Amino acid sequence: MRSVADITMNAHLKGLTQPQTAPVQKMGNKFGEMLKTSIAEVNQAQISADRAAEQIAAGETKDLHGAMIKLEEADISLRLMVQVRNKAVEAYQEIMRMQV
Repeated sequence: MRSVADITMNAHLKGLTQPQTAPVQKMGNKFGEMLKTSIAEVNQAQISADRAAEQIAAGETKDLHGAMIKLEEADISLRLMVQVRNKAVEAYQEIMRMQV
């Protein structure tokens, strides 16, 4: 008769013999999608800020406060995106300097 520990150990060992590559691939896809979404959001913020500035300049709206908020949000989001890019490039360069 087998003990519970033997059954648990066999189940654990069977799980170790099968490679699990799917979660890594899913994570890569999620990261890529997150990056695409972030870039699209930054682009949309820039477009919205440009539109607000054009409306102020043309005299179509008098909401200067709202336009300035949109401009600052777009500026901050663009600065953040540039910093993320800089960190990614820095990480890539560090990996390329590694000796194998």
